[in-house]
Amino acid sequence: MTNAFEAISAIIKNFVDEASKPPLHVGEVMDLWTAFTAFHEAHALYQVGLNTTTDKDLKHVLENALQGSMHDTKNIEKFLLREGVPLPLVNPKKPLSEQSAVPEGVKLTDDEIANLISAKVAMSITFCAQAMSKTVRTDVGLMFFSIQINLMKFAAPLKNLMISRGWLRVPPLYNPPGSP
Repeated sequence: MTNAFEAISAIIKNFVDEASKPPLHVGEVMDLWTAFTAFHEAHALYQVGLNTTTDKDLKHVLENALQGSMHDTKNIEKFLLREGVPLPLVNPKKPLSEQSAVPEGVKLTDDEIANLISAKVAMSITFCAQAMSKTVRTDVGLMFFSIQINLMKFAAPLKNLMISRGWLRVPPLYNPPGSP
């Protein structure tokens, strides 16, 4: 049986080859387009959260999320343009607003913001793994792998904040029939 280090080593060796690069296939382009669009949507979510939260720890998490996501998105943008792929249309950046100016019926709670971000990050981690498994090009696979690692590094502090604030939504424990 292969141990975890051997498996990771084999994956990395597969992604660092120096083979010539074939043209992107439609699946790679679609996954890059989808990631680019989804990350821009995440930027809007982070900006809305920054415009509504007054929690300094959540604000710090949102700033880190926005900065990291913008970096990953810029890398995808440069890659797509370098490959001659036109960019999808995305929404413009949200303007800054004062938290107290947002009406209560419109404002997301800190709990809602954290859970929306958590769900978006979880889906993005899964999406990157799926996209990486479909790539033929090493550079595309490495890009999705790098993004996935960045997302996982971000997810742990977010989860800790959610636990400390009581925002983490956990399903009920399962007790099989006959257990004490």
